[in-house]
This record gives sequence, structure tokens and C-alpha cells, in this order.
Amino acid sequence: MKKTVLSITLIILSTFAFSQTKPDISQIDDPKSLPVLFQQSAAEYRALCYQAFNLAELRISCINKRDIKRNHLAIITDLDETILDNSYSEANLIMEGKTYTSAAWKKWTNLSAATAVPGAIDFLKYVHDKGIEIYYISNRKTDELASTLKNLQKLGLPNADEAHTLLYSTESPKEVRRQLVMKDHKVVMLLGDNLNDFAEVFEKKTINQRFQSTDDFRKEWGNKFIVLPNPVYGEWENALYNYDFKLSPEEKKATRLQLLKGY
Repeated sequence: MKKTVLSITLIILSTFAFSQTKPDISQIDDPKSLPVLFQQSAAEYRALCYQAFNLAELRISCINKRDIKRNHLAIITDLDETILDNSYSEANLIMEGKTYTSAAWKKWTNLSAATAVPGAIDFLKYVHDKGIEIYYISNRKTDELASTLKNLQKLGLPNADEAHTLLYSTESPKEVRRQLVMKDHKVVMLLGDNLNDFAEVFEKKTINQRFQSTDDFRKEWGNKFIVLPNPVYGEWENALYNYDFKLSPEEKKATRLQLLKGY
């Protein structure tokens, strides 16, 4: 009897141990692997970031010094994939065979380990030296404020304090927070990787509606609105699936294939 119990126990333990082993990375076929590698390994990605910040700096340099002195000028920038590179978090999920969860994201942000998007630090320091305030508006949750500020301060970013870092709560969508800044400041530029970072009109719209709104703002891109590349995630991806977050991986794959346009 004792031998039988021992055998069953060993089987259970071995099964549990097997279930805890990491998946064979060579067998993982995650659709996000190439976008993450583009962000981490493509010189073209770095070039696009430098291009965006070079253009942003050029626009800021055109602001009259008198305007800076007379007006309370500010810029508003997103954080994730605009200023902070979080590709390590997504890469880790891929290697572990997991998908995004709020708990996994919080585990990453608690590390305060994101690096800067290429060109971001120099640009923000340039803006600050010109006498223009910087406001960070991010959809990170308010309980991530301490770890976020620690990350920004580690990178030596200007205005990295509670007053200039406006995170998400259920009662404060980005437009509400933008308006808070605009109440006391003249906002001369907005930066982001997601079109929701610029105007409320882009939120939860279809692909064609997002196209139309982008066309409507055609004069702002490269002027007041500066877009950073993010091939990994964002509202563009949610729009593919018509904001149905319950789709299975197989259903998502089928949707992507249906949306492809050949000749």
C-alpha cells in the first residue's frame, strides 16, 4: 500500500514539474516575434525614432523666444513606446509562451527597467532647456506612479515628478488629462505612438474611420503631432479585431488573413 501511495505521489510531482517547465522556444510561433525583433534589432526602427525627434526638435527651434517668455508653453508626450522602450516585456512573454496580462505588465513596470527610445532623452532635455514644460500623459495606472517616476528619473528625464506625470484612472481618459494641461498652458506639441495620444476622435474607431480622421489632421503630422513607430501593439491592432478582446488566437489569425489585401 505504501509503495502504491509513493508511486502515485511521484507521478503527481513529476507531472507538476513537467507542467512548470518553460516551453521549447524553438517551437514558439508568436505573431508578435517579428514586430518585437524589429523594435529591438532593426536599425531602421532606430532611424525612424531619430527622424521623429529630429523633426520635433526642428519644430521647437522655430518657436519665437518671446513666445516662450510670454506664454506658459508645454509639450505633452506619451510614455510607453514613445519615450520608454518596453520591448523586453513583450519579448519575455513570447519566450515564456504567455500573453499579455495586467499582472505581467505590472511585474515589468515594478522593475523600473525600461530604456529610452532612441533620441528621446536628448529631445526632452532640449525642450526643457528652451524653457518649455514637459507633461507625461500615459495610460499606465496610478498605482504604477512610483515605479514610473523611478524609471524616468533613472534616465535623467526633465520634469520627472508627480505634478508632470498624469497616469490613468477610471475617471481620467487621456483627453481629460490633456485638457487639464491645456487649461494653464499653451501646448505646442504632442508626441505618441498611438493616435489616441493626440485626439479623442481616434478612440475605438474602425480602420476606415481612423483613416479618415488621420486624413482630416493631415496638416498636423510632423508639425504639432509627432508619431513614433510601434509595430508591436496599439489601437491599430485593436481596430483589426473590431475591439473584440474575447477572440481566440485562431480567430485573430483568421481575421488578420481576411484583412490582407493582395493584387
